Amino acid sequence: MTDLSSRNPDWWRQAVIYQVYPRSFADADGDGLGDIRGVTERLTHLSTLGVDALWLSPFYPSELADGGYDVADHRDVDPRLGTLADFDAMVAEAHRLGLKVIVDIVPNHTSHRHLWFEEALRAGPGSPARERYVFRPGKGKHGELPPSDWQSVFGGSAWQRVPDGEWYLHLFAAEQPDLNWDHDEVRADFRTTLRFWADRGVDGFRVDVAHGLAKDLTEPLRDIGDLAATGEDALERVAPGTHPYWDRDEVHEIYRDWRKVFDAYSPSRTAVAEAWVPGPRTALYARPDELGQAFNFPYLQAPWDADELRRRIIDALAAARSAGASATWVLSNHDVIRHASRLVLPPDTDDNAWLLSGGRAPAVDERAGLRRARAATLLMLALPGSSYLYQGEELGLPEVADLPQAALQDPIWEQTGRTRKGRDGCRVPLPWTTDGPSYGFGAGGAWLPQPESFASYAVEAQAGAAGSTLELYRTALRLRRKLLEGERLTWAADTPPGVLHFARSQGWRCVTNLSDAPVPMPPGELLLASTPLEEPGAGVLPPDTTAWLGA
Repeated sequence: MTDLSSRNPDWWRQAVIYQVYPRSFADADGDGLGDIRGVTERLTHLSTLGVDALWLSPFYPSELADGGYDVADHRDVDPRLGTLADFDAMVAEAHRLGLKVIVDIVPNHTSHRHLWFEEALRAGPGSPARERYVFRPGKGKHGELPPSDWQSVFGGSAWQRVPDGEWYLHLFAAEQPDLNWDHDEVRADFRTTLRFWADRGVDGFRVDVAHGLAKDLTEPLRDIGDLAATGEDALERVAPGTHPYWDRDEVHEIYRDWRKVFDAYSPSRTAVAEAWVPGPRTALYARPDELGQAFNFPYLQAPWDADELRRRIIDALAAARSAGASATWVLSNHDVIRHASRLVLPPDTDDNAWLLSGGRAPAVDERAGLRRARAATLLMLALPGSSYLYQGEELGLPEVADLPQAALQDPIWEQTGRTRKGRDGCRVPLPWTTDGPSYGFGAGGAWLPQPESFASYAVEAQAGAAGSTLELYRTALRLRRKLLEGERLTWAADTPPGVLHFARSQGWRCVTNLSDAPVPMPPGELLLASTPLEEPGAGVLPPDTTAWLGA
């Protein structure tokens, strides 16, 4: 059995990590917003589920201009979510239950309410305070044009003008000014932040926008022309490591410096990069002298197609081996459409158009989506490496695509002139009970409206119910821990079209039928299937089904 205890410094290589989006997980004080005490009170759900760690999305003081990623103080807790004492109590309870704790760290930018940025605005052009950020005079006769054509991920220019005429860089919302990572004080302050949380017992860090810290600030700033503002398509059209502000080679110096901080602890602290870069470049962030792991976004973006999934699995395992890391796998997170809906959308679907239609064009068959999501989950959990789960996927939650416009909170909605609906549909608070004003999320309402259908997905409705998605996850995670040993995968020969079939150590195997017709079931003892098989001994595997088989 794989050792995932604190005795093993490499526990993260084969772990299952559960992402908690704290504002949507559980509300202990009844104000409609999830909080740290709510997380603590529900930690037994995670230990019963069988995960190895929780990853806590931002909980820092924030205006919520970007769901908590606009951080006003990187070394404190948002008062609406609790206190540092509440955080310490959460870590202690997690460790008591055998759970590791990973926290989001947001190094690319701060909130515009951060003390540094407020000081920079007061200090004026040319001041040392402004050197911590990226301030520049504008172009044009009176400086009325942005310093470059760099674009915000949320739409529009990445530059915002301040009253004294200068402009500052924000690759995300205007409330998120980018830090200048060429500045020694910025680097030193983040080393202090890493130690602050590690000293409080945090076991690891998820690094937000890991590919964005280094920028080419050489004057004059280079325009990007027709390059896309974000995404791998832009990076694939320039020489690797040379884009003005994404995935520059210099960013790796920062993480080699961080690794010295991580390794000063025993056991060493872990880290995983959120780096939206072409697959081969992802491995650079996962090198042992840098962050150690990086999210595998090509797998998350893969269509429900056996050949394409196999290619991406092979590529990811090869990249991880080249970096001396373990692979990572993820199907959903707080930034993408939940996979119980996404996996049944036609491959050419415009996601934003689908969201704007309220999920009606095209309509999604929730039963078919759940069936495919369960199969995808068992496939993912059988792969070598770490699996990252997003809160609510263990309940089979679909995307809430029909949120009314008046309820939307994501800054993407306003920043794009109400043309992109944003990510609120995957952030709707969790249902814990089958009734109540917010289905057990809290004593009152919830900050995003929950659909009535959430009652049937609630933890209360599924716990102990044979065949439920929650019980499937619990069983799969329990079996995985018993079966998992080593990081080898061997593909089976003579696999039918539309089928993925591979063996792991100790002789157990995973077979997934992604075709639209039943296929012969390989021989072996049936350990678990994503869809209850009406005739387990009939020798066939239905469509959109994964089975785990013993020797």
